[in-house]
Amino acid sequence: METILSDNSVSITELKRNPSAVIDAAEDEAVAVLVHNKPSAYLVPARTYQRMLDRLEDLELAELVRARAKERRIKVTLDEL
Repeated sequence: METILSDNSVSITELKRNPSAVIDAAEDEAVAVLVHNKPSAYLVPARTYQRMLDRLEDLELAELVRARAKERRIKVTLDEL
């Protein structure tokens, strides 16, 4: 059995029948879309999706900073820039 990574779930049939009602009932929470009682997709609110993308970008930048921290440093002054 697959783990459902959401407190809310809906069948694909119910989602097709009334997608607006599913979104409204979710109240800004992710909804697992089930096909034959197994998670097939997750319906994620736009704000949550944006926060996820922002977080991923932060993690990528942190990785870049860690990689560059090992590089040789070159001193410059503001006038040289």
